[in-house]
Amino acid sequence: QLVESGGGSVQAGGSLSLSCATRGYTRRSGCLAWFRQIPGKEREGLATFHTGGGDTYYADSVKGRFTISQDNAEQVYLQMNSLKPEDTAMYYCVTRPRGSWCTLWGEYEYWGQGTQVTVS
Repeated sequence: QLVESGGGSVQAGGSLSLSCATRGYTRRSGCLAWFRQIPGKEREGLATFHTGGGDTYYADSVKGRFTISQDNAEQVYLQMNSLKPEDTAMYYCVTRPRGSWCTLWGEYEYWGQGTQVTVS
């Protein structure tokens, strides 16, 4: 199971960095992503990273504020800046070992347990 870390509470305008260990859940040409879920709302795909070429995608709601990245140890990160109260949610790290179209949100196979982010 993927394991996220780095959630917590922060004031509006602040920053948080989430991380997730993905070793064993990725391949050379697959997809990594971060989702979030606000209670009472549908789960939202925020950012994707393709492990083959490093291509990224960001949802409009986080574009320019959040950055997804991966290091050589197969950790995936979500750097979140300029946080807003509406970013309050449970954040999930997800992977799909094979694939090219990383915004096929329903195709992700492995999920973490989630980490809570609260912005006040």
